[in-house]
Amino acid sequence: MRKILIGLVALVALAGSALAQERFITVASTTSTEQSGLFGYLLPKFTERTGIKVHVVALGTGQALDLARRGDADVVFVHDVEAEERFVAEGHGLARHPVMYNDFILVGPAADPAGVRGKDIVRALQAIRQGMFPFVSRGDRSGTHQAELRLWKAAGMDVNPAVDRWYRAVGQGMGPALNIAVASNAYVLSDRATWISFRNKNGFVVLVQGDSRLFNQYSLILVNPAKHPDTKAALGQQFIDFLLSPEGQRDIASYQLEGQQLFHPNAGPEAR
Repeated sequence: MRKILIGLVALVALAGSALAQERFITVASTTSTEQSGLFGYLLPKFTERTGIKVHVVALGTGQALDLARRGDADVVFVHDVEAEERFVAEGHGLARHPVMYNDFILVGPAADPAGVRGKDIVRALQAIRQGMFPFVSRGDRSGTHQAELRLWKAAGMDVNPAVDRWYRAVGQGMGPALNIAVASNAYVLSDRATWISFRNKNGFVVLVQGDSRLFNQYSLILVNPAKHPDTKAALGQQFIDFLLSPEGQRDIASYQLEGQQLFHPNAGPEAR
């Protein structure tokens, strides 16, 4: 009996040691990086090279930064430059590292009832507002939502879902917002990567693209261990270093769907 007890204690000790040695980090990121399949492609490569596993919490950028503010993430991987700079200025994160970009696009029914097709996003939003054509907003404080609000401002307009019945803020991620837009024959602003991977297009097409105001920068930030002592700073930094390295940048560039490159690496001082 004594030998059995000793054996059980040894097994428990070994299990505890194995758990203690398991290396993983938590990355708070945007829905677009997960829904596009990028993480499914990149993370196994990172784990194979480093032995570090990555747990992704996919949220809108605002929610991802809030999660990190509570100390519940080691790295944030998001796309709202103003919010990122504020996060670092508050002391919650260390340096902001641009890592890749793509662009936003205005998607809508192929018939284009508002007549917005073209390159000018401001003119397109003005036409939608003036004709009160249905528009779906993510309404979730995501990077895409914040970009949309900035574009309405650039168009000289305020939108209020409580008053403007044509404008519907759904408070959901990009995939669900696209589904709602398709179901309601509405226009919607999307990031290109999620749109390419979206399977329910059902007669919807890209109507506005190519405007410089639709540029969409993604960045990495290590959560500040001085403010959040439980942060796995060394492991998180390895993740950031990998994605910023020539090898990681090549991996980002090589990810494609339907023959299209979803993200373009731009680590370095040339990034916006």
